[in-house]
Amino acid sequence: MQTLLVAAMVAGAYHLPAPQASQVLKPQFTIRSLSDYHIPEPSVVILPDFAAIRDTQLKKQAFFDFLQPYIDAKNAEVRKQRLRLQLIVARIKVGVALRHDDNVFLWDLARKYEIRADDLHEAGFLDRLMHRVDVLPPSLVLAQAANESGWGTSRFAQEGNNFFGQWCYTEGCGLIPGGRRAYASHEVKSFTSVEAAVNAYFRNLNTFPGYQDLRLIRQELRQDSKPIDGISLTEGLVKYSERGEKYIQDLQAVIYTNNLLARDKTLYP
Repeated sequence: MQTLLVAAMVAGAYHLPAPQASQVLKPQFTIRSLSDYHIPEPSVVILPDFAAIRDTQLKKQAFFDFLQPYIDAKNAEVRKQRLRLQLIVARIKVGVALRHDDNVFLWDLARKYEIRADDLHEAGFLDRLMHRVDVLPPSLVLAQAANESGWGTSRFAQEGNNFFGQWCYTEGCGLIPGGRRAYASHEVKSFTSVEAAVNAYFRNLNTFPGYQDLRLIRQELRQDSKPIDGISLTEGLVKYSERGEKYIQDLQAVIYTNNLLARDKTLYP
């Protein structure tokens, strides 16, 4: 994957000391072009000790500020993919022959987004691809990360870079949950970097059949020319947790309580 993040935006976050109470907590957003997102190499990233930040508001702010650059960078990558896909679809509709690199790009997207491609120019295939190649609002991603990782303090986040509670089923693929039942075989997946964890999360929501409702909601928002917001998309996550509707309510509470919808502005440069 192309390495994507804004060094100036995150430089302090990767060696993050506990913020001072005098610091301003309101986030300041700079809208950047698609080419302006760059993520540092994993070797220079030090995961903050969120548990050491005693002030709840400061801990939340530190958590959001640490993760958002990864989310913005991933969304920038997805927007690039979507823009090129839209151009290709437009060419096909007017009968313009595709270049070889355009066909390779479509095959690569089909593989990444797990869609069978018998005919790259078939309308149904292109519609399904457009349905999946799309952004996720930072408010949603941050709320899920906070909920699933205990604001970055969980063992799975600190030891395995897993902020989203993602499971795996191959022995040694992750960390064994302390309360795992004797007959269970799942582990909480370990990732080599925060970037890898965010990538896997995006792929999960954009491909897994259980989150089809989320993708339909997103598609409807686009068709109605409405912003893609985290509150709306939470309604498509009933199957993410055994808690169902209660899980959705918890995510929405995190979004509203922490004014996370304001962070979705980075989606619309």
